[in-house]
Amino acid sequence: MSIISIIIPCYNQAQYLDECLQSVWDQTYTDWECIIVNDGSLDHTDEIVKKWLTKDVRFQYLKKENEGVSAARNSGIEKSTGEWILPLDGDDKIGSRYLELASKEFHNNIDIIYSTGQYFGEKNTIFASEPFDYQAFLMENQIFCTAFFKKSDWKKTGGYDPEMKGGYEDWEFWIHLSAYKNPLRVKHLTEVGFFYRIKPASRNVDAMQKNDASLRDYIYRKHPKVFYRNLNSLKEYYHENQKLKRENQHLKNLVNSKRNIVMNRILKIFGK
Repeated sequence: MSIISIIIPCYNQAQYLDECLQSVWDQTYTDWECIIVNDGSLDHTDEIVKKWLTKDVRFQYLKKENEGVSAARNSGIEKSTGEWILPLDGDDKIGSRYLELASKEFHNNIDIIYSTGQYFGEKNTIFASEPFDYQAFLMENQIFCTAFFKKSDWKKTGGYDPEMKGGYEDWEFWIHLSAYKNPLRVKHLTEVGFFYRIKPASRNVDAMQKNDASLRDYIYRKHPKVFYRNLNSLKEYYHENQKLKRENQHLKNLVNSKRNIVMNRILKIFGK
């Protein structure tokens, strides 16, 4: 039994999978297992995985019919033995010290651990570098999918929602978790631990942009207690942003105008 179970769902990502699995194998922290979930791929994923299964017994393989990333993650987590779970998409990678740094927080009464991120590929910039802010998180996801959480908490939520096939499935999972955890205890690591590949057509980016409103409405209506519980603080957060924009013209570019649209939608749904 390992402390950390890394879950890698992959669908037609064979060309990137070696790089992803190499980043797992390079970890300075060694008490892990890695479950690769082939979600009905039509490429040569089998060939890539076979050599890693031979290379290290900590790698495991699960093949299933294509049902989407949420179902694939759930299948891998169900099979896992670790206390802590780390999802990782098959076209991304992690820094060599990510597991080591996160493991130092495992006994600090934390629910979610994530790091600063960095894009690579078609783009090369830092993201998710700001401290976690729960009110901002309820309006825009601040935690990428490759973050640590306890398997016991995954069981409480029932796992990732298989109905969310158009994106935001990780955000919905974090929000669902916050329904059980009040407050949600999140640790943000300042070191870059996660590398998100930007391709000409990255997974779900176009779909999320196209279906942003419907995906958000689904999340809001699925978790009304979370948003009702935080409605007053969200309104205060919204009005403070508006005030800053009025008081300082230079902040107009720093305050995301999309949050105004999001907040108006939340208020419309909950009739406040």
